[in-house]
Amino acid sequence: MSALVNLPIWQALEEHFNTASSAQMRDLFASDPDRFNKFSVQFDDILFDYSKNRITEETMALLIQLAQETDVTGWIERMFTGEKINHTEQRAVLHTALRNRSGKAVMLDGKDVMPDIQSVQQRMRKLTEAIRTRKWRGFTGQPITDIVSIGVGGSDLGPVMATEALKPFAIRDLGIHYVSNVDENHIWDTLEPLKPETTLFIIVSKSFTTQDTLVNANTARDWFLKTADNKKALAKHFVAVTDNVEASTEFGIDKKNVFKMWDWVGGRYSLWSAVGLSTAIAVGMDHFEEMLQGAHEMDEHFRTAPLEKNIPVIMALLGIWYNNFFKTQTYAVLPYDQHLRYLPAYLRQTDMESNGKRIDRQGELVGHSTGPVIFGQLGITGQHAFYQLMHQGTKLVPADIIAPASSNHGIRDHHSILMSNVFAQTEAFMKGKTEQEARAELEGEGLSADEIEKLLPYKIFPGNKPTSTILFKTLTPKTLGSLIAMYEHKIFVQGVIWNINSFDQWGVELGKQLAKTILPELDNNKKITSHDASTNGLINHYKKFRTDLEK
Repeated sequence: MSALVNLPIWQALEEHFNTASSAQMRDLFASDPDRFNKFSVQFDDILFDYSKNRITEETMALLIQLAQETDVTGWIERMFTGEKINHTEQRAVLHTALRNRSGKAVMLDGKDVMPDIQSVQQRMRKLTEAIRTRKWRGFTGQPITDIVSIGVGGSDLGPVMATEALKPFAIRDLGIHYVSNVDENHIWDTLEPLKPETTLFIIVSKSFTTQDTLVNANTARDWFLKTADNKKALAKHFVAVTDNVEASTEFGIDKKNVFKMWDWVGGRYSLWSAVGLSTAIAVGMDHFEEMLQGAHEMDEHFRTAPLEKNIPVIMALLGIWYNNFFKTQTYAVLPYDQHLRYLPAYLRQTDMESNGKRIDRQGELVGHSTGPVIFGQLGITGQHAFYQLMHQGTKLVPADIIAPASSNHGIRDHHSILMSNVFAQTEAFMKGKTEQEARAELEGEGLSADEIEKLLPYKIFPGNKPTSTILFKTLTPKTLGSLIAMYEHKIFVQGVIWNINSFDQWGVELGKQLAKTILPELDNNKKITSHDASTNGLINHYKKFRTDLEK
């Protein structure tokens, strides 16, 4: 059994849970008028309200003690100072260096990594300005009108999310497109309305060997060369972001168009590097650097704030409280901002790829639950979809509700209605509706006593459903940077407490390895017998369907 669950503090939390878990938040608010002030933290333009959680001051004191006894503060320093905390790959974890705006050195193996980072950022600025000012010209002399970024996973989700989030800051007559799916429909649907002579491709792959990305990249190159008919023209239309310069130049990309990645940056944490080049082109390098600044300021908060006032630490501890003691399996991220519509998908990968682990740092099976299943979508649409389960279902689903106090366009009616839903939902999750309240409501509708008794059970909401609210002034590049960094650090803290490595992803590889074995088996019509009965049957039926279609 894991040492974690044997810690005295863990057992103290178990005992506390046995008495505290039945507490009703309605009663907690009624007994403590200062509860909101006790359980909220403000950082810059962001307010984090966690008062609508099933916690007391004793709960938080015990959880903070858990963070102390698992050396969260020490692990934070190890990450920021370049220690190789990704022990299975013997790598440092320095995505924070990519947004370091302090002017201070960040050392790795005795070398300051900041000059290399700043050099890449300067090259990003030069390229983005050339494209945005139309100085960068394609092989026919026309300016670039469309950017197609080709990547997958962390090389795609981060830029997609950030580009959409910062849409109000983007240049309007420049199309930004993303291709991640190896399904041919994704790239062909993207390329169909575009012109080769005005399109720039960004191929994003740390290894430049990722099959999905390279298949799409090769299709893009073939599509381009059908018009250009000259491989030299690739230099004006293809850029790479990779750690494998040699492979990218063999592909045909000019070395001066290759932007460096580093092995100490995990894919899902790479938005801050040249992986975010498409976002920087869309919004301009000044706004991209504002995003870096916001992340840096959250880094400083995370590194220096006391644990009891540290937003990422508190978020992490709340997640552990529900995951490990209430035994919840899921966790919802619910943004009430149209431009944050890809945030749940981005956080789903960041969290589940980081903490979806069952082996601890000592190579043993963990004896406790680790990362939850993350889901979510825009709050308004979610209200008309899965909120029913959250309000009246049999599962407890903790949730973060994220909202701006003002919108970019300032259309008051729209935003007031939006925010009324934000506040109403957090209150409804917490309070629910009692039998007495439901009965009074039905009586007010003039229903008969018999009708009331039949309807009454369906009108009762148990409430006591936990939510944290993240309220910010408006969605700016700086605020976005802070929000993303906040979640990154929350995930890291949970990994520290669970004693797992949040920065490897060996589970991603198995399917890829098996696919490489199966791929050559699909090139002929021979019957396959080398797998299990189901896989053999599926492959052989696929071949039959394919043959039937070819007749």
